[in-house]
Amino acid sequence: MDIKEHVSKIVEEVSKNPNIKEQFEKEPVKVVEKIIGIDLPDDIVMKIGDGVKAKLTVDSVSKAADTLKGMFK
Repeated sequence: MDIKEHVSKIVEEVSKNPNIKEQFEKEPVKVVEKIIGIDLPDDIVMKIGDGVKAKLTVDSVSKAADTLKGMFK
């Protein structure tokens, strides 16, 4: 199993669907299992969830930085 692959898939789904994003914020384990379609041990699901949260945070910071750059052109 490739955790990075699962993280990328979940980030894509969460990013394009606000309803899934809201649900992920409330119940990350359920959303992870639903998107990948596999019932995994909780420790694996938590690692995937943490990876998704980290990626979403990095993406948000990057978008904010791009917005600030655009303001100073």
